[in-house]
Amino acid sequence: MRIDLDPAHCDRTAFYRLLTATVVPRPIAWVSTTSADGTDNLAPHSFFTISCVEPPVVQFTSVGRKDSLRNIEDTGAFVVNLAPEPLFEEINATATDFPRGISEFDAVGIAREPSLRVEPPRVAASPVALECQLHSTLRLGDSTVVFGRVVHVAVSEDVMTDGHPEVTKLAPLSRLGRNEWGTIGGIRAISRVPYEPR
Repeated sequence: MRIDLDPAHCDRTAFYRLLTATVVPRPIAWVSTTSADGTDNLAPHSFFTISCVEPPVVQFTSVGRKDSLRNIEDTGAFVVNLAPEPLFEEINATATDFPRGISEFDAVGIAREPSLRVEPPRVAASPVALECQLHSTLRLGDSTVVFGRVVHVAVSEDVMTDGHPEVTKLAPLSRLGRNEWGTIGGIRAISRVPYEPR
């Protein structure tokens, strides 16, 4: 037996909670931006993925018009910092609805480091940073999808094994439903099966 739900007849918040509890785990884009007046912003966005490889483009969705989105529209640049497990509490704290003009870096006590190709700073303790220039945005209802062309990647040597980022060293966090977060847990590896005509 199943429960049937029609989004057109559901409460918006209830349906949001259903979607975010079902589409799991979701990687987190810990997005750093700088406003036009020079204030640095840092916020986690859990609607995040790769859009394209050539050219390299990543995307995240701003649900509503948050400071990250406004700053990117104004300046055309942002950084996606990997959200690692050791910074769990700090990442959660940057989701606080601070008033515009207050930097989450300063309010939460997160160290910055300069980016190489864009103005917004990187999170110094994040093992991977994707420096992005705005490619385009797409408005969908109450949300805006932000596409960023990756113009530089900075990876900590500490997370590399044989020239490749090692997931257990990256220790990425993910978002689940409600107030739940996920860690990498167990890892399974399997090779793809090539098609062989019979």
